[in-house]
Amino acid sequence: MSLRIKKGDRVKVVAGKDKGKTGKVLRIMSSKNRIIIENVNVVKKHIRRRSESEQGGIREIPSSINIANVGLFCSHCNKAVRFGVKKSKDKTKVRICKKCQRPI
Repeated sequence: MSLRIKKGDRVKVVAGKDKGKTGKVLRIMSSKNRIIIENVNVVKKHIRRRSESEQGGIREIPSSINIANVGLFCSHCNKAVRFGVKKSKDKTKVRICKKCQRPI
C-alpha cells in the first residue's frame, strides 16, 4: 500500500482518544500501517538508571496510532481533508486539497 503522508507533514487525528489534535509526523512505520505524531497518544515510559551520568525516571513519549485515524491538515480550510496529486506547470507532483483546490 502506498502511503502518501510523509514525515514532517502536519496531520489531524480524526478518530480515537486524541480526536481533534494536530501535530507533525515524526515517524511512519509503513509495514505496520502505524504513524507517530508529536504530542499525540503520549504514554509514560519508565527508564532505568544505567550509569552515573544517565538519569532514570519517568518520561513521556509519543506512541504510534493507526494511519487510518489521521488526515492531512489543510491550513487554508483549517481541517483534515482528502487530497489528490496533480502535476504542476514545471512537471513536479503537488498534493492538492480536494475542498479548496489549493496546494497543501
